[in-house]
Amino acid sequence: MDISPLPNRRSLLKGVGALSALAATSLAAPSALAAPRPSAVPLLARRLTLPSGISTGDVSTNSAVLWSRASGPGRLHATLRAADEAGQPLAGRFARTVNLAGSRAHAGTDFTAKINARGLPAGTRFDMELYFEDESGRRSESGTGSFSTAPAPGKGRNRESAAQSFVWTADTAGQGYGINEEIGGMRGYAAMAATKPDFFLHSGDTIYADGPMSAQMTEPDGNIWRNVITEEVSKVAETLNEYRGRHRYNMMDANLRAMYAQVPVIAQWDDHETVNNWYPGEIIDDPRYTVRDVDTLAARGRRAWQEYMPIADARALRPGTGFEPARIYRRIRRGPHLDVFALDMRSYKGPNTAGMETRETPLLGEEQLQWLVRSLRDSDATWKVIGNDLPLGLIVPDGKAQESISNAEHGAPLGRELELARLLAAIKKHDIKNVVFLTGDVHYCAAHHYSPESAAFSDFNEFWEFVAGPINAGSFGPNALDGTFGPRVDFQQAGPTMASPRSGEHQYFGHVEIPDDGSAFTVKLINANGAVQYTKTLTRQR
Repeated sequence: MDISPLPNRRSLLKGVGALSALAATSLAAPSALAAPRPSAVPLLARRLTLPSGISTGDVSTNSAVLWSRASGPGRLHATLRAADEAGQPLAGRFARTVNLAGSRAHAGTDFTAKINARGLPAGTRFDMELYFEDESGRRSESGTGSFSTAPAPGKGRNRESAAQSFVWTADTAGQGYGINEEIGGMRGYAAMAATKPDFFLHSGDTIYADGPMSAQMTEPDGNIWRNVITEEVSKVAETLNEYRGRHRYNMMDANLRAMYAQVPVIAQWDDHETVNNWYPGEIIDDPRYTVRDVDTLAARGRRAWQEYMPIADARALRPGTGFEPARIYRRIRRGPHLDVFALDMRSYKGPNTAGMETRETPLLGEEQLQWLVRSLRDSDATWKVIGNDLPLGLIVPDGKAQESISNAEHGAPLGRELELARLLAAIKKHDIKNVVFLTGDVHYCAAHHYSPESAAFSDFNEFWEFVAGPINAGSFGPNALDGTFGPRVDFQQAGPTMASPRSGEHQYFGHVEIPDDGSAFTVKLINANGAVQYTKTLTRQR
């Protein structure tokens, strides 16, 4: 098999450095309305602050990535304390407080920093304190939070710890809807945190780099939406600092920061981290941009995204720029009943075309596709969740072309559909059970059942795909389904086109609960007011 990267992917990743196991990144956010006036006190005499809070990510049975951002140069430190709710002492290294040191935050990482914490005991809750030490050894203010490692088979004093839950959604600060303090900011994040999930799968569009914001805008119903504004969000992002500024902006929201301090993140990227509907090698035709080469924009967007997301790769070789160049797709082991496969459906994507091409065109790319099949076969977890940042059967136009996997033709697989057909056929061939797809992207919520009995392509086993979002963006939908893989709408709910997050009624997230014995997979689609709109329980297949 040929696993060499596509030529346009090489240009996309040109100049991208590597992230070590102790990757560092951090950065200072501007004031809500204007940049603060310089202080008369010299910088080195001031105590460092944490203007974007703290977060954790990719928490598995034995590892976690810890993240924060400083107001100036310094090294990230963490203090972890094992919190045994049963009151029994822990054996080994984590029977006491453990101190960890990460890499340095500096201008080259936008003052963000990470610690790749390894060798953690499974099924253990940790209280954490993150802080920086500056170049003179002075300690910064501290950020406090917590996270729990995933359970391991046969381990842990409390067998109930094998149960877990998580939330997922997509689309933060889109369509000009940013932080509106009049309604309490991004309230959808508070609603997700209220469910007390073990982790959060962000299914892409973590920022809207291509969506300028204004101080106020008129909503479709005539209400006036008022945004907190910074310089970087007032235009489309083109420079590295403008991409970073989009992440800084989102982390100004108190709801988001509060959730990230308590709920680990598994982050995916999609198109709006760069520009709408992009694919490698594209030359964009948009008068708002002075930089038209998407590969240049994507390299900057990717760097900012990986600096700000609590993500690290075990293959990273050295500290430096705050991101790992080889790949974004990865598997996170969440104990005996759950593996999460976070896909990258953007870096390897072929052009958006209007024709019904008969040859296979890339979406995951051959290397990622084969990795996914191998990893699914290798998984002994009860449930295998595939985080696909693009829906499988929904038709998503890009002008006269198609942005989506589906090509709006209901017959045999063509183009990108051929790659999906190979994946589904491999899942059937290798008898891989309990695979569930979770996605976002389309700004409404839905439940889709795929059946070979009603499909033009039938070499696969039936499966479910659940859609959630947006969490703080304009609403759209619903979209039409392509019949190639036999999808059926079991439920869908969408708000008026471009409706705002004001009421919370049409902002959605999904919640999944897996019991201690792994026998079920219960999905709830919930709006930003915490109201459950739909529930579906899948039963484990043996």
